[in-house]
Amino acid sequence: MLEQNLFAGFGGQGMLLIGSLLATAGMKEGKYVSWLPSYGPEMRGGTANCSVVLSDAPISSPVITEATCVIAMNRPSLEKFESSLRSGGILIVNSSLVDIKAARRDIEAFYIPANEEAEKAGSAKAANLVVLGACIGKTGCVSPESVIEAMIEKLGGKKAGLAEINKRALNAGIAMVRS
Repeated sequence: MLEQNLFAGFGGQGMLLIGSLLATAGMKEGKYVSWLPSYGPEMRGGTANCSVVLSDAPISSPVITEATCVIAMNRPSLEKFESSLRSGGILIVNSSLVDIKAARRDIEAFYIPANEEAEKAGSAKAANLVVLGACIGKTGCVSPESVIEAMIEKLGGKKAGLAEINKRALNAGIAMVRS
């Protein structure tokens, strides 16, 4: 198994967080993992993306040349990273903010209204967990339980009260790609 994921959006949308959660979940499952964040100097409001590689064998490089899954939370991210997907790859687009469709026909694209689903779950800030749920629901790269464990570990303390909202958001994303 080799999953190469790219998560991209505006700074503040939680792309680095969900990358970290996926990497932590992978480690909990005994996988080899790399997590490589990238963000502009402006942070919140600027661009932010990360790559997460999960494998059953040692990873030679964290650099992704052909992603198996891309999450695009905004239009600039879709325009920049759609071409990074391998043929047959999975594209997850936040259709709440992106008003165009993928140009490629050799990939599997899912248009998830992540902002609306997050609000239904209890917080608009959980849109990142909706798309993470869609990613793990479609790829099966880690279990939802491992992501929830990672989430509780990383977001414990002052954000522990949001655990149920975050679980609902994650599960909403899973359900959207499995139905």
